[in-house]
Amino acid sequence: MPVRPAARFQPRPVDQELRHPRPRAAVRHRAVRCDRPADRRRERRGTLDGDAPGHDRGAGDGHLRLSLRMRAPPLPRFLIPRLPFFYGWVVLGCICLAGFARQGPAVAVLSIFVVPMTEAFGWSRTEMSGAVSLGGVLAAILSPLIGPFVDRRGARLVLCLAVAGTGIACMALSLIQSLLLFYVLFCFARMIWAGPFDLGLYGALNNWFVARRGIAASFATLAQMSGLVGLPLIAQFAISGADWRAGWIAVGATVLLVGFVPCWLLLVRRPEDVGLQPDRLADGKAPPLVEPRWSRAQAMRTPAFWLLSLYTVLLFPVQAGVSLHNAPHLIERGLSPVAAASVIAFVAMLSGAASFGIGFLPRRWPVRYQMALCAACMALGSYGLIFISGIETAMAAAGLFGIGIGGILLLLPVAWADYFGRESYGAIRGVALSLQVTAQAAGPLASGMLRDWSGTYTDSLLLFGTLATLGVIAALAAQRPRLLSKTTSP
Repeated sequence: MPVRPAARFQPRPVDQELRHPRPRAAVRHRAVRCDRPADRRRERRGTLDGDAPGHDRGAGDGHLRLSLRMRAPPLPRFLIPRLPFFYGWVVLGCICLAGFARQGPAVAVLSIFVVPMTEAFGWSRTEMSGAVSLGGVLAAILSPLIGPFVDRRGARLVLCLAVAGTGIACMALSLIQSLLLFYVLFCFARMIWAGPFDLGLYGALNNWFVARRGIAASFATLAQMSGLVGLPLIAQFAISGADWRAGWIAVGATVLLVGFVPCWLLLVRRPEDVGLQPDRLADGKAPPLVEPRWSRAQAMRTPAFWLLSLYTVLLFPVQAGVSLHNAPHLIERGLSPVAAASVIAFVAMLSGAASFGIGFLPRRWPVRYQMALCAACMALGSYGLIFISGIETAMAAAGLFGIGIGGILLLLPVAWADYFGRESYGAIRGVALSLQVTAQAAGPLASGMLRDWSGTYTDSLLLFGTLATLGVIAALAAQRPRLLSKTTSP
């Protein structure tokens, strides 16, 4: 029987060795070399999946393994290999524009419409405040469902739908003829403001920034404060030139023009989706850092989760209640509508300055001390608004209150991410956000009811000052939880 000769070894052609190339972004940023054979590139797969050398895999890495299966939009994939800087700054620009557009249904904007709309329809302040409260309750139901979706799929679709829904709802408010239709439209816009916007904006920010999270949050919060400055003034100018219906059209058109297109074209879920890593991992000179990774169930079993939630529940009724009724209170104290709008804009400017400056404070300073200081500013500002006698004292008291608002709007998202990590940020924050918006909804309602009952805003300001004082104690008690975390080396 003939014996077949042994087959000679045939080396693989080079072009077969180099099949399955890595994304161009990974080659561009030197995560891999373009001439490395496929079998050697597999050795570094853990690093490309988002794990640094020496990083052990665990349950928390599921999102990172999913990242390579998530496809980024075409424009970012075209731009990333050609940009001379980290793409996270482009993402931050999208977040800032969406944050500006977010403020269409903010209480500071609605406060400009309180007087003309109540005069036009004969509604009470409590009836208008109820729309803010009901929208917050709806957001409390929606937020725990959106949070895990943002963790898995990213913020792009959520933010695009949020901007579109907000702009259309604001423009439709110019057509209302009844309180019922006002409730339907404004509650829808307010639900988007309190839930999807918050989770989408800070979920995207925390995914792209870790070591520079405070600085990035400063820019994002400053953009939102800019919306609180610009949109009330846009509304007031439109109302002065025409009527309150023109004011809502101007607000809605601004929201759509500013916020939609950048998010749709440029936003990317995570840096791992395009072969990059969070900012602190891009710098090879940085020392190894420890990033906490908590699941939602683990976080809810810690005292820190409930103390941060208590702080939120105490402070956000103050923020919403004072902000919504600030302009009517100032007008009742003798200021003109234009002067009242100027005070509100001044408050927003100070809020933006405070949030921008706080983000640059050293990261080694405990965030709970900063939160306590902001709560103290809100308490003093609430008490000070009782005694205003002119525009100077109004700006002093309201400005102090605005500094506190700017601080908590920046510090709370940073605190949640610093305490519990970015892997399940949406799920954890979604639960806390449901508590936040429920409490926030109670503030305007309580303020309106106390004003209708007593005829002034003095009782509500005393109540809000007391709540903010209790928030100081809750912040000081909220120490960072301890869990065996995973070390991430650059």
